[in-house]
Amino acid sequence: MPAARRGARRSPDSVRRARSAGRRHGRSDVGGRVLAALPLIGIAIALVALGGAVYAVGLFVLGVMCLRELFSMFERARPAILGGFVGLAGLIAAAALGDADTVLLALVCCVPAVFLLGLVQPRAAGVAGVTVALFGLVWIGLGFAHAVLLRESDHGGGIVVLVLVATFIGDTGAYFGGRALGRRPLAPAISPNKTVEGLIAGIIAAIAAAWFAGLYQDWLSGSDALILGVAVALTAPLGDLFESFVKREAGTKDSGRVFGAHGGALDRLDAVMFSIVAGFYVWQALS
Repeated sequence: MPAARRGARRSPDSVRRARSAGRRHGRSDVGGRVLAALPLIGIAIALVALGGAVYAVGLFVLGVMCLRELFSMFERARPAILGGFVGLAGLIAAAALGDADTVLLALVCCVPAVFLLGLVQPRAAGVAGVTVALFGLVWIGLGFAHAVLLRESDHGGGIVVLVLVATFIGDTGAYFGGRALGRRPLAPAISPNKTVEGLIAGIIAAIAAAWFAGLYQDWLSGSDALILGVAVALTAPLGDLFESFVKREAGTKDSGRVFGAHGGALDRLDAVMFSIVAGFYVWQALS
């Protein structure tokens, strides 16, 4: 037998050892993911419960962390960093003090503000730097602004919790479903580890989680909870995939190191920044 073929064949013992190591790694990875998520879950519960100015300020801090990670990924473009932070503050303030139309007006004002602040920063931002900052405000800034809008709506606290629970459970269902059943790649050019089977498992888990969360809200009908669940289930994976696309373009594996080996704030909040926007508009249509 040729040496290449002898090398390709593995003994049953080596196969069993590899599988055992994979399972141990998987258990360790699951534990690490849970531990990485716990701080954000605790912060989210506290912020939603407190609401008001504390909620808005807390979201601004999280938004700054996400924008900073985005700017670091595209550092060579010389992002308009100060303009991005000021724009984020404006969007969140507009959401806290006004409505969706006020947020739109604030976003329009972000264009000249980011441009002017980009010119006066130590390393002046060019077109690429202004573009990165505005991209961050449309993606991250509007996501956090809609989180404020949703919290300020009727029964907003309960709906925010429902969206967060459905997003988290959906992501967990996709992870375990993909590990157990994943065969067909979902988007191999963007995120090789995501599978169609994992996506389906995540969608089912998110819808079920929203429905169960709705059982504890006597003002929320089962059908409305299911509609919200479907909206979250379909948009949260898009948010996750979108961030993978951004990281692929930037040539990085993780957005940051806030949570150690489990990535940065963007890695933990990517799905929420899509699902919270969908949750707001669906809830407005239902209420």
